[in-house]
Amino acid sequence: MSESHKLGTIIGKFGNAIGKGLIAGLAGTAAITLSMMIERMITKKPTNFAPADAASKALGIEASDREEWGKFSDEVHWTYGTIWGIGRGLLSTVGLKGLPATAIHFAAIYYTALTIEPDFEVAPPINEWGKEDIAVFALHHVVYAVVAGLVFDAINENEKDTEVTSIAKNQNSPFKNIK
Repeated sequence: MSESHKLGTIIGKFGNAIGKGLIAGLAGTAAITLSMMIERMITKKPTNFAPADAASKALGIEASDREEWGKFSDEVHWTYGTIWGIGRGLLSTVGLKGLPATAIHFAAIYYTALTIEPDFEVAPPINEWGKEDIAVFALHHVVYAVVAGLVFDAINENEKDTEVTSIAKNQNSPFKNIK
């Protein structure tokens, strides 16, 4: 196999992983959205605009009215969650799948969620939360990671479609020393 063909194959595998990851991220976002809606129905908590509030601070956008702000918040939430699926896809490029990949994906998402909102001052830091709030927040993110993982693994039946390490292990590959 020529070096340019190997490179093309590697790029194709990353493309597969990213595309499938986006689909998985969309499914995970649908699941966490439903999980949050159920929580709000049970607890009667108001809708959280933290996604829009954080994005507005990052992008320098001001709210024109609260109804439009709610739509913007939904768009940010769906975009953010869908894009996080890419991480799940990229884990497959190094041969990670199933529970180990889902656990790593969850840890990355949960850590980011716990830090980004306080960093943008749209939520208090976790040390100011109650135990129940931490547990519910974790549960929502477990729902996301599990659904995204199940969907990714289901649509990535042929793991060789995304695994780059199998090419890298080839004796003639410039990537042969990658573990």
